[in-house]
Amino acid sequence: MPTHRTTRPRPTPTRPTARAVTLGLSLAVLAGVGWVAGMIYTLITWPL
Repeated sequence: MPTHRTTRPRPTPTRPTARAVTLGLSLAVLAGVGWVAGMIYTLITWPL
């Protein structure tokens, strides 16, 4: 009767999407900070 063997984990897990996700989140944070700065600038310079 054959024994059940589990698959061995890869020695070095490769995650090609991790870099893309990190870059996307970094760009999103940068865009958010730029948007907030633009809103603050608009409110400060708004003619009252």
